[in-house]
Amino acid sequence: MGVYAYAWRVTTAPPSINRRVFAEFIGSASLTTIVVGSGVAATNLSHDVGVQLLINALATAFGLFVLITVLGPVSGAHFNPLVTAADSALGLRGLRDIGPYILAQVLGCIAGSLLANAMFDLPVVSFSTTDRATPAHLLAEVVATAGLIFIIFTLVRTDRAHFAAAVVATYIGAAYFFTSSTSFANPAITIGRMFSDSFAGIAPASVLPYIGAQVIGAALGFAAVKLLAPARPVLARR
Repeated sequence: MGVYAYAWRVTTAPPSINRRVFAEFIGSASLTTIVVGSGVAATNLSHDVGVQLLINALATAFGLFVLITVLGPVSGAHFNPLVTAADSALGLRGLRDIGPYILAQVLGCIAGSLLANAMFDLPVVSFSTTDRATPAHLLAEVVATAGLIFIIFTLVRTDRAHFAAAVVATYIGAAYFFTSSTSFANPAITIGRMFSDSFAGIAPASVLPYIGAQVIGAALGFAAVKLLAPARPVLARR
């Protein structure tokens, strides 16, 4: 899950690399805390799996909207290595950002998962036992990630990135229900969710298959962007 805004026009100096990386860490940690924490809360509040999923989806969508809106002007609010990679591949971000961004995203997602565990009085580190790597779930991750990359960069290349917060949050909220995997669509949060044996967790053995499916989905989404939105508008650069 992650994100992703480029249309803010700022008159101040561009944020430094340290500020941008820290924003990615904070955003990734916050997003994972929201996903994992709301999942734990959902199971505490209801025994109905449908209600649990609804609570988890709404909290994630609302939180994602806030995080993109607040942190977008600082770092672009990626929170997702595949978004960072696609951003660079389209020439919207320098290569020097890729490594620090991805490291911050992965560490942030792990930290967010540990924080959520601690807030709900669970073992701080508790590896998930939820095996998710079925063919249907992996196909769902391909679809979810392709859709995410497609909507983000179609908005960017058609000069409508100011809609990113609302569109991405709405898409992820919907994808919780129309994909069997509940739309992880993000390698960093997939790794992070491994560290919580809770409603939102994923077993370590399922992590690499999920990431593989997400990479395939990102490549498909990227190809669709290049095909359907080939012209890139002039954007404010950091």
